[in-house]
Amino acid sequence: MSKKVTLTDYPSLQQCMDVNNHVDQLEIVVPAGTYLTGPLTLRSNLTLTLEKGAVLEFKDDPNLYPPVWTRWEGVECYAMHPLIYANGQQNITIQGEGVIDGQGQAWWNKFAQIQKEDRNTPRFDYEKRLASMNPGYQEQTGGGGRRSTQFLRPPLLQIWKCQNFTLKGVTLRNSPWWTFHMVYSSDIQIQGVTFRNPADAINTDAMDIDSSKNVTVTDCLLDVGDDGVTLKSGSGPSAQAIGIPTENVTVKHCRILNSHGGIAIGSETAAGVKNLTVDDCTFVGTQRCVRLKTRRGRGGTIEGIYLHNLHMDRCWCPIALQMYFASEVKADEAGKILSLDAQPVTAQTPHIQDVEIKDVVATNVRCVAAFIVGLPEAKIKNVRIENYQWSLAKDDDLLPIDQAEKTGGTIHLNQRGINTINVTNLQVNDHLFN
Repeated sequence: MSKKVTLTDYPSLQQCMDVNNHVDQLEIVVPAGTYLTGPLTLRSNLTLTLEKGAVLEFKDDPNLYPPVWTRWEGVECYAMHPLIYANGQQNITIQGEGVIDGQGQAWWNKFAQIQKEDRNTPRFDYEKRLASMNPGYQEQTGGGGRRSTQFLRPPLLQIWKCQNFTLKGVTLRNSPWWTFHMVYSSDIQIQGVTFRNPADAINTDAMDIDSSKNVTVTDCLLDVGDDGVTLKSGSGPSAQAIGIPTENVTVKHCRILNSHGGIAIGSETAAGVKNLTVDDCTFVGTQRCVRLKTRRGRGGTIEGIYLHNLHMDRCWCPIALQMYFASEVKADEAGKILSLDAQPVTAQTPHIQDVEIKDVVATNVRCVAAFIVGLPEAKIKNVRIENYQWSLAKDDDLLPIDQAEKTGGTIHLNQRGINTINVTNLQVNDHLFN
């Protein structure tokens, strides 16, 4: 039996879903208006339609988002309940012309205060609760989110071990953390979606495809405070043991504005990333348009990357493939992680290979044309860049060369063209670099 209902006939959106829990197919229509809600848990065979003028706003009290088992910056642990969450469900669609607003400002302010104080331990009850549930969290790897505080902010939307999920037409904005996080999921369609977070809203990636497969992204607009279309597969030995790569991802006809990395892979790459196709995308003002980033200790192989028909303007570095990503590298670990000397190859040594970048026009480049830097013990292999046309910005619009990528000051460049270190079998416009 299928049923179509309207949100205004029920006290809340969650109650609307719960009351109709035994219906085979349920569509919930959210009419124009603004609706304040707490966390939502989605069920299978659900269509959520937000009509034009409809806005779902989420309460910004961390105490309302109880712990769930998830993956946070590449490591499985307990973290705050996503604003919208589906666990082990299938056949879900979120569609329409409406807006889902995470009201992230309060969350960003809390994180900004943590950074200002340089705080590295839990303080508030919701942080201490997670700390008690995550033994050994002090030793877990992380990125820029300060895991050590256990202020594990929720994504706006997360699907965990789900199948057949469609996100179409809606606008997702003001996410507390990553905006749309896919984990261990498959057969995902993202079409005509707008992702908007302020440029200074830290860690607000547009979408994170994390150990998931068969994902298609088309006709989307991304304007966010971190990476755009991001592919990951976990961090550290635990993610390698799980061994689920991200694979078979297609991105077409998208427009990417502000982001740290437009099409980004990493830095959590433990189980590998393979078979990514990007075609006919435009980047305007993006920091790094194509960004493959990893480092020693991350592990995994990035391979089978095909990027064609890309148009870029006023971007910092159009092509960045690098294995010295230094964000949040601890001082006591930096020596080996960022060393220019060859280190022993282990299971945690990352690899990048088999990358094709073709038919790219980059105008008004602000830093360098390309930054391709491998490890001495694991050189980047088999990269082909064909029909790459680029031009520098005017002098008063240029940025310092070291803004091309974050390497903790390890890599020093002295020219704004195509920079290569530790690369084998690199072909650029019919010129072979080895």
